[in-house]
Amino acid sequence: MTMKTAHKFNLLAAALVGALAMSGLATPALAQQAQFDKLANLPFAEGRPTKETAQTLRDELLFQRATQTYLWAMPLINTLGMQVGSERTFGAGYNILPIWKKRLDAKTLVTTPNSDVLYAMSYVDLGKDGPLVMEAPPMLQGILMDYWQRPIPVDGGKFFGDVGLAGPDGGKGGKFLLLPPGYKGAVPKDYFVYRSATNSAFIFLRGFFEDPKNLTPAVAHLERTKIYPLNGKAGAKPMKFPDASGVPVNMLPISDGSAFDQLKLLVDREGDNLAGPDWLGMLAAIGIVKGQPFTPDAHAREILNQAAKTAYKTSRVIGFEQVVGGRSYRIYPDRHWANPFADGTQSKPSGPLNLAWINTVGKYLALDARINFFTNYYSVSPGMLSITPGKGANYLMAFTDGEGAPFSGDGNYHLGLPPNIPAAIFWSVTLYDAENSSGLANGQPFPSLGSRDKPAQNADGSTDLYLGPKAPEGKQANWLATVPGKGYFAILRLYGPTEAAINKSWKPGDIEKVK
Repeated sequence: MTMKTAHKFNLLAAALVGALAMSGLATPALAQQAQFDKLANLPFAEGRPTKETAQTLRDELLFQRATQTYLWAMPLINTLGMQVGSERTFGAGYNILPIWKKRLDAKTLVTTPNSDVLYAMSYVDLGKDGPLVMEAPPMLQGILMDYWQRPIPVDGGKFFGDVGLAGPDGGKGGKFLLLPPGYKGAVPKDYFVYRSATNSAFIFLRGFFEDPKNLTPAVAHLERTKIYPLNGKAGAKPMKFPDASGVPVNMLPISDGSAFDQLKLLVDREGDNLAGPDWLGMLAAIGIVKGQPFTPDAHAREILNQAAKTAYKTSRVIGFEQVVGGRSYRIYPDRHWANPFADGTQSKPSGPLNLAWINTVGKYLALDARINFFTNYYSVSPGMLSITPGKGANYLMAFTDGEGAPFSGDGNYHLGLPPNIPAAIFWSVTLYDAENSSGLANGQPFPSLGSRDKPAQNADGSTDLYLGPKAPEGKQANWLATVPGKGYFAILRLYGPTEAAINKSWKPGDIEKVK
């Protein structure tokens, strides 16, 4: 194709798309194809790119590299979003442990929070402060993770990340020692030793309560937690436990160009702790190099901003898929409930993946599975995936109704839960905003309803729940509000799942639209 022919083709394609758009017949696929054609047929002169062609392709290359870097870094961007939002609002430092003392409501924007336990979250820098000790009280449930949100391995090889009931202390509490990468110093006795792969570490703790109307004992229990430098307890900063409940704070994955500024700060802290040469090279290709200035000009900054926005929206596409990387997420063949580890077994609770998202069969990074998880959720550990009766939790996600249609905030829906719901501790159903996976701001105190709320049961022990803009007459106690014009999805949590949940002999009905 000559330059003149290519130019005519591009003009013709653009004119055709414009005409079809005016007539209402253009499709996104056709417009996308025209864009691909435009790039593929940019003119060269005497075998060399024209000035305009060179600039167009440089811009496209920066956009593509930045988009793919963002998607690769999705777990980091999820963690950084939580850290930046938390520290801007509540302060920074190993001694700052925000606690949602009145439970976590929809004012806290964070991916798929659980309003039926108390949360406490902190972000520490082992490169700056050195090894840190966390003293935890008994009967706690927590996870210690690096910034990729990989559970940190514990000396002895039997535990990864878990603290408390599912951890090496077995719920007795104790001293948990967080060590930075490559630590060669002496390790004191009587500590549970966690060796992080990154200097930055994420501490996530959960507290259980008996009575939703009296959270004081559970809060006091969490406030027994202490974090301080190893060999520096006497001079440690005093712990602070700001109340995060009811405080507007955005802790979602960063979805604009500032994500790359935060990645730059992380690269400066971590260097090759963060990634291997290939992906450090990809970061360098968009200007992010340890110890060097990151100063994109206004033009490049705009491209990076558009790349981040595009990548985040792409992650939301992957986040709603039910077959990812060739693996079905469907839990039951005749229901629409899903879970990223639906193919888990007793011996391999996470299926063919490990918790670094490596496919252990093919020895490759399950990139889309990781994107799917960290655009919707955060934190995973062996304890959370436990398939031992009475331990861990079962998570059942519903993105569509019984006919496979996404949930609409305008519609009315019914969920039937058969008798003997298999949860030894408690169960709950929570609604999440489809746009960003935060708790649905539905006007109720919390976007969740569960066994502790004592919904009415039927004579046979089954439970009917209702989702919609208005409660059906007489069903207020069993109703979760939805918001007209706003899509959502639901998670059914079974804490302390019993055998019937694990062997799938008990299964909930689909969430069905009421016609």
